[in-house]
Amino acid sequence: MIPDPGSAPDGDGPLAGPPTDGRSGGLPIAHWNGGADRGRVGDDHGGATPGDGDMPSDGQPGPEGPPAFYFDFRDPESYLAAERVLRTLPVATPWVPVDAARLPGPHAWEGFRCAADEQAARERVARRAAERGLQPVVWPAEVPFDSTRALRAAWYAKELGRVVSFSLPAFRQAYAGGHDLGSETFVLIAASAAEMHPRAISQALTREPVAAALAVATERAIARGVRTTPAIWTGDRVFHGDDGVDEAAARLAVG
Repeated sequence: MIPDPGSAPDGDGPLAGPPTDGRSGGLPIAHWNGGADRGRVGDDHGGATPGDGDMPSDGQPGPEGPPAFYFDFRDPESYLAAERVLRTLPVATPWVPVDAARLPGPHAWEGFRCAADEQAARERVARRAAERGLQPVVWPAEVPFDSTRALRAAWYAKELGRVVSFSLPAFRQAYAGGHDLGSETFVLIAASAAEMHPRAISQALTREPVAAALAVATERAIARGVRTTPAIWTGDRVFHGDDGVDEAAARLAVG
């Protein structure tokens, strides 16, 4: 396990005063729950179970599955999938952040043939978000953006058993708030929603073990057949894209 680079002194709380956007009832974007009371999710449905992702002897999924939900914050479809994967998949599924830029592709959000194709893709994401009762999509200045900081923070959160409670607020910072997660400020705001101390996060972002864990997970995902994000690996197949959540759910239900 990656050690905690530092804990908060007595009386020192999380990052204060995260901004609101006026649409989430005065709550910071990091805390808004997408229009559904999903409750607080404080772990990744696998915790820090030993192993490299194979099924442990107790029959429960390890920290990287199977099954496993692979995502990257730079990908808008990962946001759509993240908002529903918990309630759609019929079995406990660890969340695994990976560097989508290193996956073999194709990368849907890079290299659009023309501006009209990109606009159509954005409209599709916004329409699906609206259909699911999510907050209206507000796009970051660049898509895809550099998600390195957010991915490393997510890996640190995973080691603490908080990958879900960090990652959902981070996605909402990006696609409900229009904020660039390449900025450490917005990564720290998301971390505050998961009750992770900003000093610990700032230090974790530069630590080699955290970067190495992300790189190893990405290589393992490639070996399992993951080409892009979002993806769900069921142990024998990989289902890609937001639509892949439903396909994976059907597969797992009969498995």
